[in-house]
Amino acid sequence: MPSHKHRQKKIRQDEKRNARNTKVKSEIKTLSKKARAAAESTETVDMEKLVRDASSAIDSAAIKGVIHKRAASRRVSRLAKLKNKSAAKQNTEAAE
Repeated sequence: MPSHKHRQKKIRQDEKRNARNTKVKSEIKTLSKKARAAAESTETVDMEKLVRDASSAIDSAAIKGVIHKRAASRRVSRLAKLKNKSAAKQNTEAAE
């Protein structure tokens, strides 16, 4: 245990930040997994809503500094690409 008060305070702050960041990252992962699962299924309405929610959570995490802005952009891009690919696949199946 540190003997200086400022180091003790720093440890307390780090623990709070770590808990907050872990919660946000966990939420991002959960929403992304749900969006990917919906893209594999046939429900387009749920997929679009889930992708929108996941993208929003990722962007807000980047603004807060939990993840890097380029990492957030990459994740959002991949989700959008998956959504478009799934929608195109479902449109071709419906046309046939």
